[in-house]
Amino acid sequence: MENLVMERAAPDRQAVALKAFARIAQAWSLTQQEAAALADMSESTWKRAKKPGFAGDLTRDQMLRLSALVGLYKSLELYFDAPVARDWIKLANTGPEFDGARPLDAMIAGGLPKILRVRTYVDALRGGM
Repeated sequence: MENLVMERAAPDRQAVALKAFARIAQAWSLTQQEAAALADMSESTWKRAKKPGFAGDLTRDQMLRLSALVGLYKSLELYFDAPVARDWIKLANTGPEFDGARPLDAMIAGGLPKILRVRTYVDALRGGM
């Protein structure tokens, strides 16, 4: 029974995660379709979810995605100047995780595992690896 309760995100954590990701999506100039795909939602669900008072429940995967994307955003802001940090996700990248693709496209295609690898990659860059 305790595991069932822990599987669902607390409403306040969910609201904070959605608010943060909505701000990140705006800072990164993501389209509705791009933001929804990163969050693993339909566009119609994303339109509702980004508004205050969203009554739906996010899955564990969705909460992990949002958490990783918040961390990625923070890492980019610490590592790069503001214009580059905001544009990085949409720039073609020859790094080992991207093979010339935009990080955004790589993360959408690869889902949560790729989002986590990209976050780790940027954290490693920041750490001097």
